[in-house]
Amino acid sequence: MTSKQRSYLKGLAMNMEPILQIGKLSLTPEFTVGVEEALAARELIKISVLKNCEDDAKEIAATLAEHTHAQVVQVIGRKIVLYRESKDKKKIELPK
Repeated sequence: MTSKQRSYLKGLAMNMEPILQIGKLSLTPEFTVGVEEALAARELIKISVLKNCEDDAKEIAATLAEHTHAQVVQVIGRKIVLYRESKDKKKIELPK
């Protein structure tokens, strides 16, 4: 992903509300499946890491990206933005 594409995705994510929340149980297999389904439906998702989660947001983002074959767009504080291009339902057209 180029810096221009990452910047474009950051702009799209700025107005999004988090659709998933990570709590004190941190990453569970069920949560990873939920992220997988959300990425398949939306391509770009925002995740909120709650204060009762003791794990680092950057580590969580890297782990989620690895398990779901997504890319980490950004991690700001306790918000994670992930992107995975859909092969079937392409909704976001990235700049070249």
